[in-house]
Amino acid sequence: MQFIDLGAQRARIQDRLKAAMDRVVEEGRYILGPQVAEFEAKLADYVGVKHVVACANGTDALLLPLYASGVGPGDAVFVPSFTFAATAEVVALAKAEPIFVDVDAKTYNIDIESLEAAIAMVKAEGRLKPKAIIPVDLFGLAADYDAIMAIAKRENLLVIEDAAQSIGGTADNAKCGAFGHVAGTSFYPAKPLGCYGDGGAMFTNDAALAEKLRSFAFHGKGETQYDNVHVGINSRLDTLQAAILIEKLAILEDEMVARQKVAARYAESLGDIVTVARNLDGTRSAWAQYAIETPKRDGLKAHLQEKGIPSVIYYVKPLHEQVAYRHFPRTPTGLAVSEGLPKRILCLPMHPYLNEADQDRIIETIRNYIGSNSAQAAE
Repeated sequence: MQFIDLGAQRARIQDRLKAAMDRVVEEGRYILGPQVAEFEAKLADYVGVKHVVACANGTDALLLPLYASGVGPGDAVFVPSFTFAATAEVVALAKAEPIFVDVDAKTYNIDIESLEAAIAMVKAEGRLKPKAIIPVDLFGLAADYDAIMAIAKRENLLVIEDAAQSIGGTADNAKCGAFGHVAGTSFYPAKPLGCYGDGGAMFTNDAALAEKLRSFAFHGKGETQYDNVHVGINSRLDTLQAAILIEKLAILEDEMVARQKVAARYAESLGDIVTVARNLDGTRSAWAQYAIETPKRDGLKAHLQEKGIPSVIYYVKPLHEQVAYRHFPRTPTGLAVSEGLPKRILCLPMHPYLNEADQDRIIETIRNYIGSNSAQAAE
């Protein structure tokens, strides 16, 4: 059984993938070939934004907006602590300081009260200037952008949506990647929209910002690549990966429908014995991961492994407790949720090609383990 079955997806579009890759090799335009612009246009249409700028990976897709917006030394950028390191890493790389904020216990996304407290703390201290927020659409569910954008407008803050896990997700009929002033995503192979290597993209409706993003991603180029107007980096999506992503984007919406069925089946079948993830009203998660919570997590994970069922703990330690980041500031109201989740959370196999028989086996194995342990505890 696969945790994420890329093989089933590949088999579905194998002929189209081979033809697309062969075309790139035959044309020989491996860097910034026509498929890159084609993919950018198709992805912009899908997400509903004016501009998509492809880049080399999801980390650069968060770093480049910081560079292009002038975020740097003396600036504070508010980030959730319960997420992958890249969200805070890019802030440190830009020479600003990440300010760690707690997450909501139900959605795992940035907690609004915790964010407000962190902003007030930074303003009161006066050492740093509040400059940006990087909300994460964790596991594919959109953060609370109505509240976040209201705060950002009041405080004059840039909002960079971390949509690394959420392309295909929606909230209030808008797609993830379309929130904030700019967004970044990853095409790491395991993502809902993934390539066969590294890749990323940035989304914005701001034409001037899009132009800056392209410049910073190409050595800070101006009129030509030999006219450097910024100190940039080298971050381009390979033509071969763009060709692959065009074919995968064509089936993404169909796969989103399948992911909803898998998630709903988990929720309906396990909701009485563990804490399960569900879509909120008006939202559709991209279900990059499907998380459950149980105090019996460690034993359950070992039991699943014995039965040949893969599972993963996302994330084993919050960022504010990591060696690289523990010296950075944190919200004054504490990070209790971010610290507690690593003890309870477990992610189950989740992909559009998970058949009912395999999912039933996963569900039965979990129910048997939780049920038997509950019975023993009651004796």
